[in-house]
Amino acid sequence: MPIKRLTREFYGRATLIVARELLGQRLVRLYHGEQLAGRIVEVEAYIGQGDQACHASMGRTARNAVMFGPPGQAYVYFIYGMHYCLNIVTEAEGFPAAVLIRAVEPQAGLATMQALRPGRPLADLTRGPGRLCAALAIDLSCNGADLCAPDSALWVEEDAALPDSAIAAGPRIGVRGDMAALQAPWRYYLQDNPWVSGRRTVTDHTTDHR
Repeated sequence: MPIKRLTREFYGRATLIVARELLGQRLVRLYHGEQLAGRIVEVEAYIGQGDQACHASMGRTARNAVMFGPPGQAYVYFIYGMHYCLNIVTEAEGFPAAVLIRAVEPQAGLATMQALRPGRPLADLTRGPGRLCAALAIDLSCNGADLCAPDSALWVEEDAALPDSAIAAGPRIGVRGDMAALQAPWRYYLQDNPWVSGRRTVTDHTTDHR
């Protein structure tokens, strides 16, 4: 069956719609000829310069420039000197918005994922944005990648849509900013899924956005 990648039109819509509809879709990384993949189970939306939790709140910089580009590009950044985070750019070119992929449920390439994160139990393999990037070999080399291009080594495949009853929403985790930024219910996740990062009480600094 041919790969059906999500299109630029999919990503070019309102960020909250894109964030909600990314749940249940399949994130794929082609790594040394092998597909490492997982179902997206948790995301967060970051929308424009008026969102104080957004990296673009202070304007365009060398770091966040990809956020201002066409929808469907990967915005990858490095935090704490040790973790990468994957975002997917949304809305119209020139408007800085993106969806942070917070967690995936691993589906393919498990042995390689575990080799990339040695000694980690399956339950913690991709639970959190830093963890999933390590398990899927996503780093700054993926920054600016076009997820819609047929030759891209990183993409999201279309899968079954999830009913509203399966999805919960709440405030984003580990963000900074004003009360609007702290309280905006722009984190969406699959209810009762064990790979959702915010459901556990274990201290995990990879859950922070910045």
